[in-house]
Amino acid sequence: MTIFTKLMSLFLLMAAIPALAADCIPFTDAPKKIDETVCVTGKVVKVNSSGRSGTMFINFCEDYKKCAFSVVVFPKDVEKVGDVRALEGKNIEIHGKIKEYRGNAEMILEDPAQLSGPVTKLPPLPKNYDVENQGKYSPGQYDTPKKPDPGKKSPDVAPPASTSPPK
Repeated sequence: MTIFTKLMSLFLLMAAIPALAADCIPFTDAPKKIDETVCVTGKVVKVNSSGRSGTMFINFCEDYKKCAFSVVVFPKDVEKVGDVRALEGKNIEIHGKIKEYRGNAEMILEDPAQLSGPVTKLPPLPKNYDVENQGKYSPGQYDTPKKPDPGKKSPDVAPPASTSPPK
């Protein structure tokens, strides 16, 4: 690849970034785009997790029940996406299909490539983060089995039955 080709590719990429950002709609307009694949932008106010399932919710309003739009990260995708808690207080751009769930607009975040703009890479989850318990518990340590104590008597076990045929 020549230097000219590299520079031209870089120029085209730089020219495309503002165009992509211009296509983002504010999160308040998301309900008008149900079943469409779009870019949504807004400031993340709070990141919550459900107590039972470990599903993460990225909210753009203090009261998520009254909010026009939210983003959902299911437990199976949390490790791949990264620590979404780092999004709190930041403006984000997220690409994907807007779906309706219980009368609200939402988008499912399942791949970090869906994020663009100021926040494109999230930190990894802490090593002791447990999706099921939202980081409250460590997955534990593996200990090697202890060797039996030679001085300790093992419990009495009946001898195996004879395999010889009766006489």
